[in-house]
Amino acid sequence: MKKYDVVALGELLIDFTENGTSSQGNPLLEANPGGAPCNVLAMLNNLGKKTAFIGKVGRDSFGEMLTKAVKDSGTDVTNLVADETVPTTLAFVHTLPDGDRSFSFYRNPGADMMLRKEEVREDVIRDGRIFHFGTLSSTHEGVREATRYAVKVAKDNGLLISFDPNLREPLWESLEQAKKEIAYGLSQCDILKISDNELEFMTGTADYTRGVEILRESYDISLIFVTMGKDGSRAYYKDMMVEAKPFIQRNTIETTGAGDTFEGCALNYILEHGLDNLSEENLRELLIFANAGASIITTRKGALKVMPTEEEIKGLILEGE
Repeated sequence: MKKYDVVALGELLIDFTENGTSSQGNPLLEANPGGAPCNVLAMLNNLGKKTAFIGKVGRDSFGEMLTKAVKDSGTDVTNLVADETVPTTLAFVHTLPDGDRSFSFYRNPGADMMLRKEEVREDVIRDGRIFHFGTLSSTHEGVREATRYAVKVAKDNGLLISFDPNLREPLWESLEQAKKEIAYGLSQCDILKISDNELEFMTGTADYTRGVEILRESYDISLIFVTMGKDGSRAYYKDMMVEAKPFIQRNTIETTGAGDTFEGCALNYILEHGLDNLSEENLRELLIFANAGASIITTRKGALKVMPTEEEIKGLILEGE
């Protein structure tokens, strides 16, 4: 028996999101706990799974706020390190008219970049069933080395590897460097969650099935999820392609955390059903549940602290039948 179902490594930061205007007409910004890996873990916690996070925040008020938020969500913070000199990373999220977002990062440097190989605890990784990571922990040399070390420990100890590129173009010195690090993640993972724009970025085609074929020509990935926003999602597994429609919400506010919610729901299904003998029916059930979870989070400000419950997700699915 493992202590954790999922161990994730990566960024933990403050997402400043728009929340109206002041009496003077100035924009009001709400400080929401953010960072894709911990959003995924928060969703898993809501589904009854046990999780742990590996990362770094600043020893400042934002770092304290984030540590408390992650711990309160149910995630083990044994390997969440505080940097004595570098401040917690901040992101400013601008919501576009269609609910999509643009980002500005204050991360030059930010504490999440300062995680070092020697600060990664092997015992935490060994105690997991799935190891999950993205590319924000590979934008700079030191944290990149820590990420690669953690992935190696996970693979050496038989964990399934889950990868979400989570491409944030402003954080890269060049898009070629971003492609290189995404390619590393593709070469390591058993489970891939990739958005439609990321798939096109890596393969040069807007034909998602062809894009997956191109990835499979180079990488041995057991299960690939392609998220397509308002067009739903697909799962590619063995010789099967299964697609599920989205749950469109009239009261959608923004899409922050939608992909992370999807990822948490998907990993929860894999934890309960395994990765070896999934049927078409399994994949459709997985996608419907994950799409519903992702839809709910678009109606809420933030992500980590407002992840949907299993009951809420099942309720939305019943409404859509």
